[in-house]
Amino acid sequence: MKNGLLCIGDNVVDLYADEGVYYPGGNALNVAVLARRAGLAASDYMGIIGNDAAAAHVEASMQAEGLSTRLLRRVQGENGLARVSHDAAGDRVFLGSNRGGIRRKLMLRMDTDDLEEIGAAAWVHSSCFSYIEPELPRIRAAARALSFDFSTQTDPAYLALVAPHLTLAFMSGSGLEMAALRDQAHAMLGFGAGAVCITRGDEGAYWTDGPQEYLQPIIPTKVRDTMGAGDAFIAGYLAATIQEAAPAQALSHGAATAARACTWPGAWGHPHPA
Repeated sequence: MKNGLLCIGDNVVDLYADEGVYYPGGNALNVAVLARRAGLAASDYMGIIGNDAAAAHVEASMQAEGLSTRLLRRVQGENGLARVSHDAAGDRVFLGSNRGGIRRKLMLRMDTDDLEEIGAAAWVHSSCFSYIEPELPRIRAAARALSFDFSTQTDPAYLALVAPHLTLAFMSGSGLEMAALRDQAHAMLGFGAGAVCITRGDEGAYWTDGPQEYLQPIIPTKVRDTMGAGDAFIAGYLAATIQEAAPAQALSHGAATAARACTWPGAWGHPHPA
């Protein structure tokens, strides 16, 4: 996969306990799939899946989306699974997970072929749910650009460990006031990240590389399910960036991709009875 996006790390099924159905998900896999929906044909995923029914559904759903399965590691054990429900207002409530299942116990390790795949990609993306931190120095040495989603992780020791390897850090900062938002972003720049993008739920997103900063509003849409909307924003941003969009245009494309993702169930559809 030359000059495209390579997402490395987590995949799960998101089990909607109150509906008795699960959907494929996980930040790295979501970004790979949703970047294709955002207009980037060259998108790939590398990760570990188990050998249970959930893993089979993840792989079948990837194939249905036209995403290659050639970089999957298929192993014996249960696939990653997260359980969610919904409150009276329809908002998602996280109930727990198996912490990645077999993926946590084995963890990804890069070999020569993997590093060649990384070097061929225009951009590499991973996340704090991927158990990939020990490999980040080797990944960064081979990659032309590397982004990482910290989600709500704010432990300074962890940020300081990961940030020096990053072209771009993504974070979640719903509810933060502008002063706190800027403080968080500039702390990440101080740890070594090249740029920072903080998604803020219905308040949009904030991006800075130090000298420049942008505020991106949301694009209103009829919301069916917000699962994976933040990952969709990342996917849209990266899809545009890889196709040489400037940050302002990439942020707008990310917002449009996130808005579309709110109109289908699950992170990218493909329901399966639990």
